[in-house]
Amino acid sequence: MTEQKKHLSRAARIETQLQALFTPIAFELSDDSAKHAGHAGAAPGGETHYRLRLVSASFEGLSRVARQRLVYQALREEFDRGLHALSLELKTPAET
Repeated sequence: MTEQKKHLSRAARIETQLQALFTPIAFELSDDSAKHAGHAGAAPGGETHYRLRLVSASFEGLSRVARQRLVYQALREEFDRGLHALSLELKTPAET
């Protein structure tokens, strides 16, 4: 991870990475960490549990599982650094 990226919030890093890879027409990311306080993977200060809605033509022809794998693969470094849970809604433009 570059020095510049280290200083961004986790949400900003996630958005930057996914925008670059999937060029979404819709992107909504919310930090749900407060809802999970005291649960496994929760950390003081949050940035552990997120909900993502992403609409991209990149998902055309892919199953739901294949779409999820692409996103998880793209965010592997974030999971390695403390991202615990990511709820996904991944659609193609035709599915919206």
